[in-house]
Amino acid sequence: MKIIATNFPNLTLIKPQIFGDSRGWFFESWNKGRYIEAGIGLPFVQDNISYSTKNVIRGLHYQKPFTQGKLVFVLEGEVWDVVVDLRRRSPTFGKWQGFTLTGKNKEQLYVPPGFAHGFCVISDTVLFQYKCTDIYNPASERGIMWNDPDLNIPWPTEKPVISDKDTKHPFFRDLTRDLLFD
Repeated sequence: MKIIATNFPNLTLIKPQIFGDSRGWFFESWNKGRYIEAGIGLPFVQDNISYSTKNVIRGLHYQKPFTQGKLVFVLEGEVWDVVVDLRRRSPTFGKWQGFTLTGKNKEQLYVPPGFAHGFCVISDTVLFQYKCTDIYNPASERGIMWNDPDLNIPWPTEKPVISDKDTKHPFFRDLTRDLLFD
């Protein structure tokens, strides 16, 4: 596996080694020892898989106070994956970065606690998996508006499909200190 630095401290892009032949392909999606060597040492305690259709935007989500680090990747299809740094002392606080994750490239993104996360489905459908460092806690569920004008994220769709819940998050500028990370 190859570790690729991003513009954000502790946000890591992982390019796994893929073994393929006429039968198909194989790759190691998780190996505790190798990921610890790469600086991703938090234990994962919950795995989730979501299925979505074209133009669905999920996010921008995070948990506080019961934070989650997430190792995210696409099993089938393609997404444009976005993170927003909510760590007040970070040099990239309030900035976002996007990544194209596909079932073909099998790249993984480790999103540490302190980031909001979301994605837009580019393909007709997508199977999206994420490993979490803490159990989902409904009382800790937080979010930022997906179309926040200050963040100005250029989502790759003209017809976004958004859940009702994701239309009710605050804008980044309205996040109070208790909703951010130190």
